[in-house]
Formats: sequence, C-alpha cells, structure tokens
Amino acid sequence: MNRPSPQDRPSERLARYIEQTDGITKPWLLVQLRLQKLKDDRDQLSATEYAQAVADIHQDLMQLGEWWIGREDEAFGER
Repeated sequence: MNRPSPQDRPSERLARYIEQTDGITKPWLLVQLRLQKLKDDRDQLSATEYAQAVADIHQDLMQLGEWWIGREDEAFGER
C-alpha cells in the first residue's frame, strides 16, 4: 500500500490546523486529533489494541463533561 508521507497524513494536517488556530486550548480538538491519529495507524494495530485505544479516548472525552458551561463565547466564539 502506498502510504502518505508523515506530513501529508490527516492527523498531521489536523495538528497543524490546531497549532495555527490556537486550538491547543480546545479539548474537543485534541480528542479529534487523537482519533485521527488512531485512524491513521489503525492498520498497524491489532483489533484489541484498537478497541482499547478507542475506549481510552472515549473515557477521556466523557471526563470532559460540560466544561464549556459559562465559557461558551470563549470556547466556541461569539454567536
């Protein structure tokens, strides 16, 4: 299979976007980045490793809870 160069991988493009838009402070973007990296590497993981990684990311996402309440404008931009 012809794999894209590391800088052309979707996770690398998303990482650059997050850096350029100061998205490092937005937890949901970091979750998206983790999911994209996992997707990029899926063919290198066993089914068990992949399932565990998805479960770990899901757990972290659920722990975010409703962190944005009271910070809607800061988190999502003015409406």
